[in-house]
Amino acid sequence: MFIQAFTSLTLLVSGAVLANEVHIDVKAPISMSDKASLQRGAKIFVNYCLNCHSANYMRYNRLQDIGLTDKQIKDNLLFAGAKVGETMRISMNPKEAKKWFGAAPPDLSVEVRARGADWVYAYLRSFYKDDTRPTGWNNLVFDKVAMPHVLYELQGVQVLDHETHTLKVEKAGKLNPQEYDQFVGDLTNYLAFMAEPAKQSRMWIGLAVLLFLSVLFVLVKKIKAEYWKDIH
Repeated sequence: MFIQAFTSLTLLVSGAVLANEVHIDVKAPISMSDKASLQRGAKIFVNYCLNCHSANYMRYNRLQDIGLTDKQIKDNLLFAGAKVGETMRISMNPKEAKKWFGAAPPDLSVEVRARGADWVYAYLRSFYKDDTRPTGWNNLVFDKVAMPHVLYELQGVQVLDHETHTLKVEKAGKLNPQEYDQFVGDLTNYLAFMAEPAKQSRMWIGLAVLLFLSVLFVLVKKIKAEYWKDIH
């Protein structure tokens, strides 16, 4: 029933084969105010991404900004003896990783800033089985990607229909499509936060400054009118 209902996955990318340029047709569910989503995304990142990908510009204690306490961070997100004030490093040697995967897994600290949240979200949904690739996987958004599909047990196995250039579900995963979309949406949301953890604070400070200047403008205008009233 699952396969019949989802035999044809809507194409996430159009024009993907022209000069390696892609047009993203999906919108990542980004919300810096959704603390629950950010917390779920942080847990997903630590459990599924941090084994191979580092985040050397992100400290664990910045997760306090999404509502986690030091104790929650220690109990749920620190598994390698790291301290709360340390950065999200990994023990994998880049040279060895390059031998294994053909390319060293990139640091993900600012991946969303580099590629965009929509790109990352589409990428995580666009893996398909490809026996011509060393890992057995390929990606519509990133052709000939070196990364294997580490989330295939959750999403299931997709195959590419070369005639229509669409993805079809060949084998169902542990999550249905809506659940998987929320899963990678939470991860993308966290990656967006990690790329600019101070963005929300900057926005509030900017609004506060604009409000202050607006009030100051009114007061200064009234003072000027009072000062010059006898002259005019």
